[in-house]
Amino acid sequence: MKTTEIITAVKILESLPRDSQKKVVDHLQDYIANLKDELYWDQQFENSGEQLAVAARDARERYHAGEAKPMDLSRF
Repeated sequence: MKTTEIITAVKILESLPRDSQKKVVDHLQDYIANLKDELYWDQQFENSGEQLAVAARDARERYHAGEAKPMDLSRF
């Protein structure tokens, strides 16, 4: 199903010379890949929001109880 936006994008592409069309499509492919990745991670965070909140509360409680130690970054 073509939306108005897709039809507009095709018309814009068709108005360009062929070599420019290729450049635009290459950029679009990169942009869409990045967008899909962002959407994936947004969904992951949305689905794990409560788990992250519980982990943050636990970390905060441990910190205030004096149970937290500074992370030894040299181990990584």
